[in-house]
Amino acid sequence: MALVAVETAPPAKVSKQKPPPIPRVFTTPSDPIPRPYYFEDGLRKVQPYHFTYNTNCKERWRGREIIDIFTTEFRDRPLEYYKDAIDRGKVVVNGDTVPTQHILTNGDVISHTLHRHEPPVTAQSIGIIHEDEDMIVIDKPAGVPVHPAGRFNYNSIVEIMRAERGYGWNPLPCNRLDRLTSGVMFIGKHAKAAENMSNQIKGRTVKKEYVARVIGEFPQGDIICEKPILQISPKLGLNRARASGKEARTIFKRLAYYPPRDKTPAEQHDKPKEAEPEQDQEDGHRTDKEKIRDSKMAWKGKKGYSIVRCLPLTGRTHQLRVHLQYLGHPISNDPIYCNQRVFGPSLAAGDSASDADEDIVSHLSKMGKSEAADAAAYHDEMMEDYNKKKAEKMTGETCKVCDTALYSDPGPHELGIYLHAKRYACEDGKWEYESELPAWALPPVGLDGPEEATRDTDPLVVAEKLERLGLGNNRQTGSGVEDKLAKIMARDRTEPPSISIAQQ
Repeated sequence: MALVAVETAPPAKVSKQKPPPIPRVFTTPSDPIPRPYYFEDGLRKVQPYHFTYNTNCKERWRGREIIDIFTTEFRDRPLEYYKDAIDRGKVVVNGDTVPTQHILTNGDVISHTLHRHEPPVTAQSIGIIHEDEDMIVIDKPAGVPVHPAGRFNYNSIVEIMRAERGYGWNPLPCNRLDRLTSGVMFIGKHAKAAENMSNQIKGRTVKKEYVARVIGEFPQGDIICEKPILQISPKLGLNRARASGKEARTIFKRLAYYPPRDKTPAEQHDKPKEAEPEQDQEDGHRTDKEKIRDSKMAWKGKKGYSIVRCLPLTGRTHQLRVHLQYLGHPISNDPIYCNQRVFGPSLAAGDSASDADEDIVSHLSKMGKSEAADAAAYHDEMMEDYNKKKAEKMTGETCKVCDTALYSDPGPHELGIYLHAKRYACEDGKWEYESELPAWALPPVGLDGPEEATRDTDPLVVAEKLERLGLGNNRQTGSGVEDKLAKIMARDRTEPPSISIAQQ
């Protein structure tokens, strides 16, 4: 057999090029322990402190000027501040000072050191519903964010619990609640417990019930809303009911309705100079001039308020708030979805095809800057002076250390909204945790009403009926649902429930 010479390839050259250096970043000058908390006027406050934000360059930032990123992606400081911060080295890229026209590239780390001013939150303590070796079930106060984010850092559930139980402990939240929402939350004591509970919640094997206080007389019966939800402004976190949005489904049951209460002659005589807007709106004691003005506003015709139990079957952002707004009964102190200055006199009731989204975003972006972030259901022209004194807004003063514009303290109506996560229950019945009704859901003075949730108003019962029909997670709606329910009730010789469906 002949031998054939085979040329061997030369050995591959090993590159001697050094890997790129790890970007240098700034670190916070100090991380004070204990945290600089203090309490004043029913609020938990934090003394201002220096802090450094370190952010990796996002894909959408690549090829853009750094000044453009700060002025378009962030909204808490004016353009002049960011120009000055970049020029003075308060904003650096990979640890180096750069000009305002510097172009960002993949792998860059942007560091921003500033004198941080955190907004105050309620001084209300974090309630404990249940605790064992693995988990703490808490009753979260309204207005306190779960994680450090945005303007909040130490004034967050995670940091407050660390301050109370030891800074070496890392609380692990298992479910999400918006900052303005109160109620049941699960805090894992260790990673395995947190992962187990988080998987149950993400796997939709956990039923969640909320309680809301809404404007007007919410209809009785079983109300099912199936309007898809679309995010129209990621920057502002604004969502709307839109046919092109993501699937969303909520069951609502009215717990109670409280009509306006007329004041007695003695109460009218003793009316304080700065009456609470909420009391004026819900008690119904208005002058003839006010009644004429209010007749031009659709939402003003809805008298009193209702307490509504809510069962979301999907988990879209702001789902309950958007669906209640669409149904014409927004949460009565919701600073976004019950805001006439943003949505107009009808508060967008039944609006799923509006072409005014750009105007709505523009109006909302101005809130909290030069004017009070009011909830329209409570704040009208008669209470303008009250709003300016109580709502969180810029005061015109600046910090002596960093020259940052200062905000006044938020009013009580801004510390949270009337939305409470009341109950979490395992689908197979292994566990269930429930909080008490919040104070704003209890009967007002002089009126009778439920002081706890009742079986006949339980939205879980409606969900169980839908599951028996095979409709629990399907999109079949409308007359098909009602026909099937009627048949099953006729078979069981019971009366069909009153079910109304708002659908696409």
